[in-house]
Amino acid sequence: MPARILVTGATGKQGGATADALLKSGFRVRALVREPAKPAAQALAARGCELAPGDLDDSAALRQALAGVDGIFTYGVYSAQAAHEAGGGNVAGEVRQGSLLADLAAEAKIGHLVYGSVGSADRHTGVPHFDTKGEVERHLATLPLPATILRPVFFMQNWERQRASILQTGVLAQPLKPTTRHQQIAVQDIGAFAARVFAAPERWIGRAIDLAGDALTMEETVAAMSRVSGRPIRYVQMPWPDFETRLGRESTLMFRFFDETGFHADPAALRAEVPSALTLEAYLRAAGWDR
Repeated sequence: MPARILVTGATGKQGGATADALLKSGFRVRALVREPAKPAAQALAARGCELAPGDLDDSAALRQALAGVDGIFTYGVYSAQAAHEAGGGNVAGEVRQGSLLADLAAEAKIGHLVYGSVGSADRHTGVPHFDTKGEVERHLATLPLPATILRPVFFMQNWERQRASILQTGVLAQPLKPTTRHQQIAVQDIGAFAARVFAAPERWIGRAIDLAGDALTMEETVAAMSRVSGRPIRYVQMPWPDFETRLGRESTLMFRFFDETGFHADPAALRAEVPSALTLEAYLRAAGWDR
């Protein structure tokens, strides 16, 4: 029988992309879902996923979900707001949840855990919801559990939050310098890479891999948006105080990191493993920015 992989957060972007990639690669997928009757969970079932009710704070439900699985794909939260909502209203909840699942996976002698961390989580960035993933990574290293760490960078899908505004006003406003080279990845490429990792565990166990599909300056980013949309779009550098007023302290720390340090993934390395990995321009076309 094909290997069965438990995917947490399968109704989210990264978990859903990974569940889809695993199914396409011939794996069986069990999805941990809070409420199996909800439409998002039912959509997973319609795509071929087995549903396992529970959440990342419920040890009994997790033990049941882990029964009979060969591997696990789990990941942290990827926005400042979600980090504070996770597990009791603070980023420490993410460490607790990630560590609990890892402990139970080791107890159950799961053959392979793939953890979706974040780019530079090992570098003590000072961004709280990056550093929590570093803590989970360090906890994983203490366990007798075969594991692989994936560290994706900024999601191309994040631009969707601003799509209407960008296309209506012809302006992309961010606090980054126009020349800042900002690494990005499409979530479907994270899923595709994760499926490759599960397909060849002997190659990937014990490794941590930073993942990026493109690396563009802000000027290059708006140029891609202009080409795809057929509309002139210009970049405006927003003052940092204005950005913090709109999006809060933690998002500001994250964008300061983007501007002053940045990720250090190698897009060519991802493309060597996933030849179909999207550039930003290819992503925008696939996402319908030309309509």
